[in-house]
Amino acid sequence: MLYVVGQVSGVTVLDNIMYVVCDRSSTIRLYNADTSSPLDAVIDVEGMRDPHDIVVCRDDRQLYVADLLCIIWRVSCDDHSYVKWLPTGPRTDAFLAAALSLTSRRLVVTSQWSRRLHQYSTTNRQLLHVVELPPYVSRVHHGVETTRGTFVVGHRGTSQDQRQSAVSELLTVSSLRNTRRAMC
Repeated sequence: MLYVVGQVSGVTVLDNIMYVVCDRSSTIRLYNADTSSPLDAVIDVEGMRDPHDIVVCRDDRQLYVADLLCIIWRVSCDDHSYVKWLPTGPRTDAFLAAALSLTSRRLVVTSQWSRRLHQYSTTNRQLLHVVELPPYVSRVHHGVETTRGTFVVGHRGTSQDQRQSAVSELLTVSSLRNTRRAMC
């Protein structure tokens, strides 16, 4: 049985390696996915303060880590190099990233403090879409893009009850605002 000391905030797997981030840690821990045993290597991301989620892109072998302190980090699975890939939060027009999902080189960023999902291209950091959620949604927990191009969102607040939690699929293209602009 595997035990990780710390509050685990995100897990992803690539090529039989499990990558784990914990709250308030600058380290990405590596484990054998079959045996759950820790590997000798860890990735220390200098400057990462409070990772909240991690996903991996199988196409370019890059990890994307949502640091609640206004940054999305991109980390190489191969050489463990890293960059501040995308600023988020109060100094930009984006928001504090809390959850990530990835579909075919498109990164969906979710914030609990916004009624929007932001979708970025992993190839050039371009903001592709902003998905607006209905006004009755009070908190967004997680969002993912489906293979059909729709978005499934776990949220709090429904048209019947503001305290009710739900999972909804956004089906209409009208829920998307195409923004097509480059990020710095």
